[in-house]
Amino acid sequence: MCEPATLVVKATLHAIKQTRDFIALVFGSWGLDDYVARTVVSELATNAVRHGSAPGDPVIIRAYLLDGRPVVEVWDKSDAQPVVRAPDPTSESGRGLLLMEALVHRWGSRPLNGGGKVVYAVLNSEHA
Repeated sequence: MCEPATLVVKATLHAIKQTRDFIALVFGSWGLDDYVARTVVSELATNAVRHGSAPGDPVIIRAYLLDGRPVVEVWDKSDAQPVVRAPDPTSESGRGLLLMEALVHRWGSRPLNGGGKVVYAVLNSEHA
C-alpha cells in the first residue's frame, strides 16, 4: 500500500468540488485516468456531507493504491451505514450508491473506533 493522500474539508456542499479536484490531482500523479474516481468521490463525499455530518464537521478524503488498485475513502462522523436503495422513478435522488456500485470493483464501510465511519471504494484498475 502506498502512503495515503489525504484531504480534510468542512461538511459543506461547496466541499464536493474540492474533493473532485483533489482526486484528479492524486490520480494524475499516479498516471491514472480520474473520471470514475471523481464520480465515486462525488457520491461518497456528498453522502458524507448530507447524511453523515453536521454543517462544518470535518470530512476526510483519502486515496491510495492497494495491490495495484486505487482506493478512495471518505470518513464522516455518522455511525449510520450507507444503504443502496431500489431506484424510485419519481425521486430526484437516491441512485448514487447504485451507480457507484456498478462502477467499482467493490465498496463497503467500516466503523471508526471513536465513532463515525469510513466508506470506501476499490476501483477497477482498468477504469481508474
